[in-house]
Amino acid sequence: MAAPANPGKAPPAPPPAPRPALAFAPEVLLQAQGAGLGIGAAIFDVDGVLTDGRIYLSERGEEFKAFSTLDGHGLKLLAGAGITPIVITGRDSPAVRRRLADLGVVHAAFGAADKLAAAQPILATLALDWTRVAAMGDDWPDLPLMTRAAFACAPANAHAEVKAVAHHVTAATGGHGAARECCDLLLMAAGRYADCLRGHVQTLDGAP
Repeated sequence: MAAPANPGKAPPAPPPAPRPALAFAPEVLLQAQGAGLGIGAAIFDVDGVLTDGRIYLSERGEEFKAFSTLDGHGLKLLAGAGITPIVITGRDSPAVRRRLADLGVVHAAFGAADKLAAAQPILATLALDWTRVAAMGDDWPDLPLMTRAAFACAPANAHAEVKAVAHHVTAATGGHGAARECCDLLLMAAGRYADCLRGHVQTLDGAP
């Protein structure tokens, strides 16, 4: 067994708990708490929410998309806090499937012409009703989800009719941290944001 690097010296004290710099209006946080046991799942669109809405096509018809790592980490934080991320998109592409697989998102519907019909069996599997669901979208196909969800969020680049039904419109645009802002808001409303932040100050083995 290797000898301690500094025998006889006490390990350094852990850093002080950070104070969150992020804040949301109290009425928004209250709405984002949902009902009963709180928000249990959050539904996200892809184009215009997890991406900037632009679609890149190669001359061979291959589809390319750009995703934000901020958004990806936000989805992971949600899952770790017990809020299941769900993705329902009207399009399908290998790029989207690969990205969701990398993030560990297992509840998803691709090529959904009717997003409400696609959402119902997923929510039934999770034993959740709409009072415990959040939804984020940017265009008219997302309206059936957003108008039923306990909490609706829209990115800054969303259509005007979508912003009109949203409880919160993010400062960030789709594909550039909008989904992360929604995730942070949900975590804060659930009382989990500070714990998540504190956990990231330390390494995985608990040392500073």
